[in-house]
Amino acid sequence: MIRIGILGNIGSGKSYVAKNFGYPVFDADYEVAKLYKKNKKVFTKLNNILPKNIKRFPIEKKEIVKAILQKKGNLKKIVKVVHNEIRIKMKFFLKKNKDKEFIILDVPLLLENKLNRKGDVLIFIKSKEVDIFKKLKKRKNFDKKLLNKFKKIQFSTHYKMKKSHFIIKNDFTKKTINNNIKDILEKIKK
Repeated sequence: MIRIGILGNIGSGKSYVAKNFGYPVFDADYEVAKLYKKNKKVFTKLNNILPKNIKRFPIEKKEIVKAILQKKGNLKKIVKVVHNEIRIKMKFFLKKNKDKEFIILDVPLLLENKLNRKGDVLIFIKSKEVDIFKKLKKRKNFDKKLLNKFKKIQFSTHYKMKKSHFIIKNDFTKKTINNNIKDILEKIKK
Protein backbone atom coordinates (compact mmCIF):
# COMPACT_ATOMS: atom_id res chain seq x y z
CA MET A 1 0.00 0.00 0.00
CA ILE A 2 1.31 3.42 -0.96
CA ARG A 3 0.19 6.28 1.27
CA ILE A 4 -0.43 9.58 -0.50
CA GLY A 5 -0.68 12.64 1.73
CA ILE A 6 -2.45 15.70 0.37
CA LEU A 7 -1.03 19.02 1.59
CA GLY A 8 -2.10 22.59 0.95
CA ASN A 9 -3.49 25.74 2.46
CA ILE A 10 -7.03 26.00 3.80
CA GLY A 11 -9.41 26.22 0.85
CA SER A 12 -6.84 25.13 -1.75
CA GLY A 13 -8.95 22.16 -2.86
CA LYS A 14 -7.25 19.32 -0.96
CA SER A 15 -10.46 17.38 -0.35
CA TYR A 16 -11.63 17.78 -3.93
CA VAL A 17 -8.30 16.52 -5.27
CA ALA A 18 -8.22 13.64 -2.75
CA LYS A 19 -11.66 12.41 -3.84
CA ASN A 20 -10.64 12.47 -7.50
CA PHE A 21 -7.85 9.92 -7.05
CA GLY A 22 -10.38 7.07 -7.07
CA TYR A 23 -8.80 5.31 -4.09
CA PRO A 24 -9.89 5.12 -0.43
CA VAL A 25 -9.63 8.52 1.25
CA PHE A 26 -9.15 9.19 4.93
CA ASP A 27 -11.00 12.51 5.29
CA ALA A 28 -9.97 13.94 8.66
CA ASP A 29 -12.41 16.88 8.49
CA TYR A 30 -15.30 14.45 8.07
CA GLU A 31 -13.99 12.31 10.94
CA VAL A 32 -13.67 15.37 13.20
CA ALA A 33 -17.28 16.36 12.45
CA LYS A 34 -18.36 12.81 13.40
CA LEU A 35 -16.38 13.03 16.65
CA TYR A 36 -18.22 16.21 17.61
CA LYS A 37 -21.60 14.63 16.87
CA LYS A 38 -21.12 11.08 18.15
CA ASN A 39 -18.17 10.70 20.51
CA LYS A 40 -19.05 11.30 24.17
CA LYS A 41 -15.45 10.70 25.24
CA VAL A 42 -14.30 13.66 23.10
CA PHE A 43 -17.14 15.75 24.50
CA THR A 44 -16.14 14.91 28.07
CA LYS A 45 -12.48 15.75 27.46
CA LEU A 46 -13.33 19.05 25.75
CA ASN A 47 -15.92 19.89 28.39
CA ASN A 48 -13.29 19.31 31.09
CA ILE A 49 -10.72 21.65 29.50
CA LEU A 50 -13.22 24.22 28.11
CA PRO A 51 -16.29 24.05 30.38
CA LYS A 52 -17.40 27.60 29.55
CA ASN A 53 -17.56 26.80 25.84
CA ILE A 54 -18.31 23.11 25.38
CA LYS A 55 -21.53 22.56 27.31
CA ARG A 56 -23.78 20.21 25.35
CA PHE A 57 -23.54 16.93 23.51
CA PRO A 58 -23.48 16.65 20.57
CA ILE A 59 -20.92 19.44 20.25
CA GLU A 60 -22.00 22.21 17.90
CA LYS A 61 -19.42 23.68 15.58
CA LYS A 62 -20.31 27.20 16.72
CA GLU A 63 -19.22 26.26 20.28
CA ILE A 64 -15.84 25.15 18.93
CA VAL A 65 -15.48 28.34 16.86
CA LYS A 66 -16.39 30.52 19.84
CA ALA A 67 -13.82 28.75 22.03
CA ILE A 68 -11.09 29.17 19.42
CA LEU A 69 -11.82 32.87 18.94
CA GLN A 70 -12.19 33.54 22.67
CA LYS A 71 -8.71 32.61 23.89
CA LYS A 72 -5.37 32.14 22.18
CA GLY A 73 -4.50 28.71 23.65
CA ASN A 74 -7.91 27.10 23.09
CA LEU A 75 -7.21 25.96 19.53
CA LYS A 76 -4.14 23.99 20.62
CA LYS A 77 -6.14 22.38 23.46
CA ILE A 78 -8.88 21.31 21.03
CA VAL A 79 -6.38 20.04 18.45
CA LYS A 80 -4.60 17.95 21.08
CA VAL A 81 -7.81 16.16 22.11
CA VAL A 82 -9.20 15.77 18.60
CA HIS A 83 -5.98 14.64 16.90
CA ASN A 84 -5.43 11.83 19.41
CA GLU A 85 -8.79 10.43 18.31
CA ILE A 86 -8.01 11.09 14.64
CA ARG A 87 -4.81 9.04 14.98
CA ILE A 88 -6.89 6.10 16.21
CA LYS A 89 -9.40 6.47 13.36
CA MET A 90 -6.58 6.76 10.81
CA LYS A 91 -4.89 3.63 12.17
CA PHE A 92 -8.16 1.72 11.74
CA PHE A 93 -8.58 3.11 8.19
CA LEU A 94 -5.04 2.04 7.26
CA LYS A 95 -5.55 -1.45 8.66
CA LYS A 96 -8.87 -1.80 6.82
CA ASN A 97 -7.29 -0.71 3.53
CA LYS A 98 -3.89 -2.39 3.86
CA ASP A 99 -4.41 -4.45 0.68
CA LYS A 100 -5.24 -1.43 -1.52
CA GLU A 101 -2.69 -0.22 -4.04
CA PHE A 102 -3.00 3.39 -2.81
CA ILE A 103 -4.71 5.22 0.02
CA ILE A 104 -5.18 8.97 0.21
CA LEU A 105 -4.69 10.96 3.41
CA ASP A 106 -6.73 14.17 3.38
CA VAL A 107 -5.55 15.39 6.76
CA PRO A 108 -5.12 19.08 7.56
CA LEU A 109 -2.04 19.41 9.77
CA LEU A 110 -0.66 16.08 8.48
CA LEU A 111 2.93 17.27 8.84
CA GLU A 112 2.30 19.51 11.82
CA ASN A 113 0.89 16.62 13.86
CA LYS A 114 3.51 14.17 12.57
CA LEU A 115 0.93 11.86 11.02
CA ASN A 116 3.06 11.24 7.93
CA ARG A 117 5.68 8.54 7.49
CA LYS A 118 9.01 8.56 5.72
CA GLY A 119 7.75 6.57 2.70
CA ASP A 120 4.61 8.65 2.13
CA VAL A 121 4.18 10.39 -1.20
CA LEU A 122 3.31 14.02 -0.44
CA ILE A 123 1.38 16.16 -2.91
CA PHE A 124 0.96 19.89 -2.40
CA ILE A 125 -2.16 21.56 -3.83
CA LYS A 126 -1.16 25.04 -4.93
CA SER A 127 -3.93 27.54 -5.59
CA LYS A 128 -3.93 31.28 -6.08
CA GLU A 129 -4.70 33.15 -2.85
CA VAL A 130 -7.36 35.20 -4.66
CA ASP A 131 -9.16 32.03 -5.80
CA ILE A 132 -8.89 30.48 -2.34
CA PHE A 133 -10.33 33.53 -0.63
CA LYS A 134 -13.23 33.74 -3.13
CA LYS A 135 -14.00 30.10 -2.45
CA LEU A 136 -13.73 30.44 1.33
CA LYS A 137 -16.06 33.47 1.43
CA LYS A 138 -18.79 31.30 -0.11
CA ARG A 139 -18.57 28.80 2.75
CA LYS A 140 -21.32 28.89 5.33
CA ASN A 141 -20.08 30.50 8.57
CA PHE A 142 -16.81 31.77 7.02
CA ASP A 143 -14.83 33.73 9.60
CA LYS A 144 -11.59 35.49 8.65
CA LYS A 145 -10.35 35.62 12.27
CA LEU A 146 -10.82 31.86 12.55
CA LEU A 147 -9.00 31.34 9.26
CA ASN A 148 -6.05 33.37 10.55
CA LYS A 149 -5.92 31.35 13.79
CA PHE A 150 -5.68 28.12 11.79
CA LYS A 151 -3.05 29.57 9.49
CA LYS A 152 -0.88 30.37 12.53
CA ILE A 153 -0.64 26.71 13.56
CA GLN A 154 0.20 25.49 10.06
CA PHE A 155 3.65 25.14 8.58
CA SER A 156 4.45 27.69 5.89
CA THR A 157 3.46 27.10 2.27
CA HIS A 158 7.14 27.16 1.34
CA TYR A 159 7.98 24.42 3.84
CA LYS A 160 5.10 22.18 2.74
CA MET A 161 6.00 22.64 -0.92
CA LYS A 162 9.64 21.78 -0.17
CA LYS A 163 8.57 18.57 1.61
CA SER A 164 6.26 17.55 -1.27
CA HIS A 165 7.17 15.12 -4.02
CA PHE A 166 4.62 16.64 -6.39
CA ILE A 167 2.77 19.93 -6.76
CA ILE A 168 -0.64 20.27 -8.38
CA LYS A 169 -1.49 23.75 -9.56
CA ASN A 170 -5.20 23.84 -8.88
CA ASP A 171 -7.20 26.05 -11.20
CA PHE A 172 -10.39 24.44 -9.83
CA THR A 173 -11.20 22.59 -13.07
CA LYS A 174 -11.84 18.84 -13.09
CA LYS A 175 -9.78 18.35 -16.27
CA THR A 176 -6.63 19.90 -14.79
CA ILE A 177 -6.97 17.93 -11.55
CA ASN A 178 -7.58 14.61 -13.31
CA ASN A 179 -4.65 15.14 -15.71
CA ASN A 180 -2.34 15.92 -12.79
CA ILE A 181 -3.55 12.90 -10.83
CA LYS A 182 -3.06 10.61 -13.83
CA ASP A 183 0.51 11.89 -14.36
CA ILE A 184 1.39 11.55 -10.67
CA LEU A 185 0.02 8.00 -10.39
CA GLU A 186 1.99 6.97 -13.50
CA LYS A 187 5.21 8.38 -12.00
CA ILE A 188 4.59 6.69 -8.64
CA LYS A 189 3.94 3.31 -10.30
CA LYS A 190 7.25 3.42 -12.21
